Amino acid sequence: MRHHGETAPTAPSATASGTAASPAPVPSDWATLHRLLPYLWQYKWRVIAAIVFMIGAKFANVGVPILLKTLVDAMSFKPGDPAALLVVPVGLLVAYGGLRLSTSFFTELRELVFAKATQGAARSIALQTFEHLHALSLRFHLERQTGGMTRDIERGVRGIESLISFTLFNVVATLVEVVLVLSVLAIKFDAWFAWITLAALALYITFTVLVTEWRTQFRREANEFDSAAHSKAVDSLLNYETVKYFNNEGFEARRYDESLERLRRARLKSQTTLSLLNTGQQLIIAAGLVAMLWRATQGVVDGRMTLGDLVMVNAFMIQLYIPLNFLGVIYREIKQSLTDLDKMFTLMDKEREVADAPGALPLAGLDQPTVRFEDVHFAYDVRKGGDLRSGRPILQGISFEIPAGKTVAVVGPSGSGKSTLARLLFRFYDIQQGRITIAGQEIRGVTQSSVRQAIGIVPQDTVLFNDTVAYNIAYGRPGASQAEVEAAAKSARIHDFIASTPKGYGTMVGERGLKLSGGEKQRVAIARTLLKNPPILIFDEATSALDSANERAIQAELQSVAQNKTTLVIAHRLSTVVDAHEILVMDAGRIIERGTHAQLLAQRGRYASMWALQQEAPLDVAPPESPSTPSP
Repeated sequence: MRHHGETAPTAPSATASGTAASPAPVPSDWATLHRLLPYLWQYKWRVIAAIVFMIGAKFANVGVPILLKTLVDAMSFKPGDPAALLVVPVGLLVAYGGLRLSTSFFTELRELVFAKATQGAARSIALQTFEHLHALSLRFHLERQTGGMTRDIERGVRGIESLISFTLFNVVATLVEVVLVLSVLAIKFDAWFAWITLAALALYITFTVLVTEWRTQFRREANEFDSAAHSKAVDSLLNYETVKYFNNEGFEARRYDESLERLRRARLKSQTTLSLLNTGQQLIIAAGLVAMLWRATQGVVDGRMTLGDLVMVNAFMIQLYIPLNFLGVIYREIKQSLTDLDKMFTLMDKEREVADAPGALPLAGLDQPTVRFEDVHFAYDVRKGGDLRSGRPILQGISFEIPAGKTVAVVGPSGSGKSTLARLLFRFYDIQQGRITIAGQEIRGVTQSSVRQAIGIVPQDTVLFNDTVAYNIAYGRPGASQAEVEAAAKSARIHDFIASTPKGYGTMVGERGLKLSGGEKQRVAIARTLLKNPPILIFDEATSALDSANERAIQAELQSVAQNKTTLVIAHRLSTVVDAHEILVMDAGRIIERGTHAQLLAQRGRYASMWALQQEAPLDVAPPESPSTPSP
């Protein structure tokens, strides 16, 4: 009997770029199982009940051949004997049907009882992985491709269900049945029946394990190419507009096809070796069956065995043949599931680069949330040869204060480190030297959650969820009422636009908000932050995607909202920061000028030059600032 193909390759080991990563130490299968057991043991009574039902099903299954032997031996009636009409229908049909029904009944009870444990364990592990990924640093997510990472989680969850099913209800169940059959054969007949069965089983398992381990290299190669192809497809589709802008559909198709071709060749190798494995397994099983039936037939001829014994031996072999024939498939599925599960556990094991200090308390004193940067030095680390090394300095001895309820603006050329200030304040990274405090408390000494809860940001690059406008605005404060959502939209000057659409606040914004214009997305981001209403605000080029008329209207609204709030404004267009209590001019990671708008103009320095340049050539839309983060 030939196996029904093979499941899609899993357990990718590709890097974010889609190329094969250097091989890492592979944990043992037992270690992976050991990590899974606590999740299952939360449902220990269900596990125990499922095992009892499984054993009951196997006892009923083994009882079928024994019943057939008894009935065959008992059918020694003469032709026309009326007793035959009674014994055959009642004895054979009722008893045989009862045992078969018992097998199915115990099997279904096992599935019913254990389903909650399986699904509960899968849910717990998937949720922990998801929460852990959100807890990891920004650097981790910049170095990963989302398509490959979500595929790891998907395969891991599926692997849990497969692993439990195949391990407990196939391997363990088969071993129970083999022990029962061998016991019956050894007790009922001579030991040769048990030895032949054991020899065939041992040879089959050894051959299957050795060949499957050899085939692992081809499966791993297929997994890598599968992840690479998937990552390229997801990345290309996420950047649909960029592909269209540069007319590169053909280039993307060729890139994807190259990955598919490598995947095709790897899968062909995997299929070829699978055929070799199948052929060897069939030869071993056939040899074992022939030896058993020859021994049983010889026993009938010699008078040592009855026809019923021959029927029983044949039925036992058929019952063992089916699970034994699929042992190779089951072994591969278990190995595959273990690899998938280990991949998800690996994600859970990723260390949190930015973690709360032991015993950290929530941020307090937010009625006077003064923000201070004290001699802050920072450089994005870059990977070289697998090690993290300090990269180009971004901030060099930055010191300033945003008094509670005041507004401080930061201006300067692209790459000067302005947006990095917001990332550090949110504690996406930890600084190498200096201190950042809010209300006198260093942010590394309080919980990250409380810091981020106290800050609202309108980022330079607005990314929206593929959901409704209402959902994206309400994301600033989940649970806000519709009236509060609409009030925030009105403050951001986007309510009229939303109301003019056919579905209103139920309008879908598309993947990453692509159905909205840049200005519309930015106004949704402003509304989202206004709804959050935090004590500290960060406007990172908050109006860069707006036309001049809307910018002036929203700028007035933002200034009104910023009243009595501690506000950091990062700007390219100087006209948006003239009312700030203090303006910082940054260049190459340093503050080179500071003061009010009037004071900086009077200094006739860098700020005055920038102001004069922008007054001569006013811009409707300032070019967005490029992120300072170097590519990994």
